[in-house]
Amino acid sequence: MGDKMDVSGQTLVKRPPAVLTARIVGRRDLTGDLMLLWLEVPSSFNFRPGQYITIGRDGIERPYSIVSAPHELPRVELFIELVPQGKLTPRLWRLGPGDEVTMRPRAKGLFTFEPGYPNQLMVATVTGIAPFVSIIRDYLHRGERGHRFYVLQGASYCDEFGYDSELRELASRHPDLLTYVPTVSRPQEERNAGWQGETGRVNTIVEKYIETFGLRPEDTIVYACGHSGMIQDVKARLLPKGWRVKEEHFD
Repeated sequence: MGDKMDVSGQTLVKRPPAVLTARIVGRRDLTGDLMLLWLEVPSSFNFRPGQYITIGRDGIERPYSIVSAPHELPRVELFIELVPQGKLTPRLWRLGPGDEVTMRPRAKGLFTFEPGYPNQLMVATVTGIAPFVSIIRDYLHRGERGHRFYVLQGASYCDEFGYDSELRELASRHPDLLTYVPTVSRPQEERNAGWQGETGRVNTIVEKYIETFGLRPEDTIVYACGHSGMIQDVKARLLPKGWRVKEEHFD
């Protein structure tokens, strides 16, 4: 059967809908203002690790980096922070399994894996870990070799990391491929009682770990994802020294 024609004889091209619907199939509250959300999306949706999906509710939309890898479709995993005065996240916080959100039909973003660099230094604050988890899950799923990932993640409190258990386990199973260093910026507070790991804001420890890992600008790419203040400081520290920094803001 041929393409349909309009009255002028021109071929009518069927365009995809501007907005689709996704169903919430899982939710886990990490803290009062952080949650992991799982969506079931239409089969037409696909993405590259590191990209984001735009979801909405009541006509309000926001982009969120995808945590899951493409092989996990049709489920999409998100790591979301509540913005109390925001327009969308308070609405999302009222939802649970069975509820629906709108979504744009295409993933977007250029914050993706750069295979030309054997060393991959990933710097994140809290939910900024999302694209890095996606990239690493996909890399391991495809059985890739030849790269090493160094992940530095900062948070105010140790219960905000979200994926520390997964990343620690992967680092233990693949010590020649992944190194994970979480750091808390408020070690003296009761909420961090018992914390025995690294301390300080993640941007202030980047240079220390570059030296520890023996990294060089010639064969290393630095990704920075999360709060703009962290990203700007990382760039100020590294760009003058010849490092390439790829960034994604979460503000």
